[in-house]
Amino acid sequence: MASIHVDFDAAEWTSGVPFYGPTAVHEGCDVVQLKVLSDRRAEGEGIAWIVRFSPPPGKLIKIIAKALSDEHVFPLSGGRTTKSGEPTKRSGGYTLNPTGQPHSAFIGQESETLVIYTGEPDEIISMEVIDATPADAA
Repeated sequence: MASIHVDFDAAEWTSGVPFYGPTAVHEGCDVVQLKVLSDRRAEGEGIAWIVRFSPPPGKLIKIIAKALSDEHVFPLSGGRTTKSGEPTKRSGGYTLNPTGQPHSAFIGQESETLVIYTGEPDEIISMEVIDATPADAA
């Protein structure tokens, strides 16, 4: 197979609905968008994309998922937050969710992340846009 080259700066953002479901749109606006970089699932391989999460002001995107294949996650900008919308204080910039691993995230700021799956992408158990909880109530 020949190498795949993608100019991801020039690639168009597409709706996240096909992978994340109808809640990737909130009040008529895309809150999840993708740039699919490669999709080799038809050959028994995986899929790679850059995902952009854009929660509305004062809101969080809450995702609960299950890894259907190994999921490699590399934050490029923004990142995960607490329930109050504050950036998490954890260290590291890489996450591996192995096949079968349930996992979740709160995203309270615009974020872009490179996600590489070794097979099928996550099963999205639920995704919703919720109000951020004030820090003193979290």
